[in-house]
Amino acid sequence: MKYKAPGICPVCGEKLSITKLSCPKCSTAIEGDFHPCEFCRLPEDDLNFVKVFIKCRGNIKDVEKELGISYPTVRGKLDSIIKELGFVIPAKDTVRDNELKTAARNEILDQLSKGEITPKEATERMKNI
Repeated sequence: MKYKAPGICPVCGEKLSITKLSCPKCSTAIEGDFHPCEFCRLPEDDLNFVKVFIKCRGNIKDVEKELGISYPTVRGKLDSIIKELGFVIPAKDTVRDNELKTAARNEILDQLSKGEITPKEATERMKNI
């Protein structure tokens, strides 16, 4: 039986590196400092979730059915794995703020192009966004 290599040090919690690779057929061995892929470091339950997510082609409703969990649980698990893989998830408020700021900028530029405000007024308004 083959076991999954641990990804986290049981003593200090640091990510482990692989220092030896060997061929089971010819016994060739290579030593060095190798880093496993990000997915290899995921805990088994997270990796199984990713497999189901891919199998379901990213359809959250199908993932809900397959795993028997709710929509918020699927989203929470997905967000957790995204963070584990090192990606940043923008907060909903941040995304909403960015959308509002973009709309405000576009409105100022529209007013400027129609001659309703001066370039100086547009500049001041942009600074206040």
